[in-house]
Amino acid sequence: MNMTEISGDWKIIKGKVKEEWGKLTDDDLDVIEGKRDQLVGRIQERYGYAKERAEEEVAAWEKRDDYRW
Repeated sequence: MNMTEISGDWKIIKGKVKEEWGKLTDDDLDVIEGKRDQLVGRIQERYGYAKERAEEEVAAWEKRDDYRW
């Protein structure tokens, strides 16, 4: 998927994001709006992860569920 596809399908995808990272709030998901860098940043913030760990988790999730942007 590219950024346009992610943005268009964000309402569907954000449910899957919430399943994966349950500490993210609905407000977090509204701010993220399909932006990968925002997702990584919010995961860092909510889980107390280093940027590298958050990046690794997002990359693994993207690969597993075929989400790329």
